[in-house]
Amino acid sequence: MSENYTVRRATVDDVSIISHQRIAMFHDMGFMDEEALNRMDSTFCMWLTNKMTSGMYQGWFMIGDEDQIVAGAGLWLNEWIPHPYDARTIRGYVLNVYTEPAHRKRGLARQLVGEILAYCRERDIHVIALHASDEGRPIYESLGFKESNEMRIRL
Repeated sequence: MSENYTVRRATVDDVSIISHQRIAMFHDMGFMDEEALNRMDSTFCMWLTNKMTSGMYQGWFMIGDEDQIVAGAGLWLNEWIPHPYDARTIRGYVLNVYTEPAHRKRGLARQLVGEILAYCRERDIHVIALHASDEGRPIYESLGFKESNEMRIRL
């Protein structure tokens, strides 16, 4: 069976779908604390609704046969301080990249991230960051993403 895929933009009506994909993404990375995921889900849906309404979160879906959503990816636009390497005050952060297991290894995530990069180019957004899973890292590296010197502490 051959699938024909099309891209469509996400809307605020898709918040529950994006949240479902986000939870599935964490499950795939081995995070199984359902209580923590449920807490995240509740807060995330409110955050996402706010960010989508304000235009600071943009989402894309890959649609398969029968109008089924089979993959998704998002872009969070962050206000950022000007830096010598980029004086612009908006940066992008790629998140919620997820492909349903039956549709993996077909280049769908790569295509969706490509849509995000095109969106950023059109809007003169030059710095885009993300946190990669082990499985996703080769996709991002092939698109030109490089590791950075970011450090973090969890309090």
